[in-house]
Amino acid sequence: MPRAPRTSVDDAKPASANYHANALARGLALLEMLAAAPEPLTLTEFSEATALPKSTLVRLLSVLSEMEYLVRVDDRPSYRLGHKVQRLAAAYVSTLDLTVVAERYLQPVAASTGQTANLGVLDGDQVLHICVAEPDRPLRFTTALGARDQTYATGLGKVLLAALPDEQVAAIMPAEPFPAFTENTLVTLAELRKDLRRVVRRGYALDDSERSAGLRCVAVPVRVDGDCLAAVSVSGPAGEFGTARQHAYVAALGEVAGALTDDPDFVTALRIVHRSLRVAGRS
Repeated sequence: MPRAPRTSVDDAKPASANYHANALARGLALLEMLAAAPEPLTLTEFSEATALPKSTLVRLLSVLSEMEYLVRVDDRPSYRLGHKVQRLAAAYVSTLDLTVVAERYLQPVAASTGQTANLGVLDGDQVLHICVAEPDRPLRFTTALGARDQTYATGLGKVLLAALPDEQVAAIMPAEPFPAFTENTLVTLAELRKDLRRVVRRGYALDDSERSAGLRCVAVPVRVDGDCLAAVSVSGPAGEFGTARQHAYVAALGEVAGALTDDPDFVTALRIVHRSLRVAGRS
């Protein structure tokens, strides 16, 4: 069977690249190859993967090594990433603010639905509000950035609980009956588990005046590599959350959840925040 033709690293270069920019694009492509490799790469492996002449690769690798973005590790020769790459990565991470990144996505949702949009994560046994975007209207749900709330009585909380094993949910619930905020609050573990099964089945959670009388909320999960790491919701007056509107809100939230997880800045910032959160069920 004939070998498939090799693709050149130049196939991915920007269309606007001139001679000098082309060299830069090639050098960055080599760094990306090393970042994806589990071990150092040899000159021969670079050549086979990029379809570039070895003479060209030697010049590029020499410059990157001299600038300390690469380190030559043996005489084959083979190369690994250098310490300056870590400096760039650290600078990138230090500029990320999850609230700022998420607000770009939540503000249009608040504007289009007329409801308050929220991004929340599970911190121990509570929901932590990471981002809040309010619509421009007098009558609206208001919560503070950084506010915490109960999981069993909120849309955000129930989405996040639905992603946990049953025993972990039980471990973070208060003693029964749970404190009731309204006449609609679920106050037993059996009631909550039944509702969480509905959340899993239909793909969204509903807070039907369970936290505050006259307030409804729908929420959907934000999944990263299959794991529910956050939830997004819209909240507002119960009268504006009829069945048709609920479905429209859920569709809008599903779109924004997908857009968030497609944004590398958001995913990186969310993972950073998760490192500082308490694990549900542990003190």
